[in-house]
Amino acid sequence: MIQIFRIKQKLLIILAAVYLLFGCVAFVNAHGGGSVLDAAGNSRTFTGVAFVTCFDDGNGPAENLVARIRDNSPPVDGLLVNLHIFKGNKAVGISDTVSGDADYSPFVTLHGGTGVYNIIVSKTDVGERLFNLEWHCQTADNIHTGTEIGVTQFGEPQ
Repeated sequence: MIQIFRIKQKLLIILAAVYLLFGCVAFVNAHGGGSVLDAAGNSRTFTGVAFVTCFDDGNGPAENLVARIRDNSPPVDGLLVNLHIFKGNKAVGISDTVSGDADYSPFVTLHGGTGVYNIIVSKTDVGERLFNLEWHCQTADNIHTGTEIGVTQFGEPQ
């Protein structure tokens, strides 16, 4: 009985550590994720930075990264979420211009081949923003290929 209690206790500690470690990103998978930008709602410069690695997973080499963003928050005048993708000396960006309408922005595409793309998610003013992001690495024939993501910053730079 004591051994079962210790196993449950260790499991709870592990789950709490995982929650704290990944708490800034509500959910993430190979195609999408979301979170809250600036849950305290007091920063104009709260920024999320991630990298997406596009590679050949057997479907062919990556030719581009496509992505779009959705603001799930109630509308606030002048408060929008933005998405920027860059690789090397190329960049694209887009905003979800209608907050809380359940529609994504149009997709933006950056043609950068295989390798690491950088993504920045930001907002235009003070206030909390709940967002979703969708991304896909694609071949020249628009076939989904290898995609991995990692978050490098979520908040103010340290």
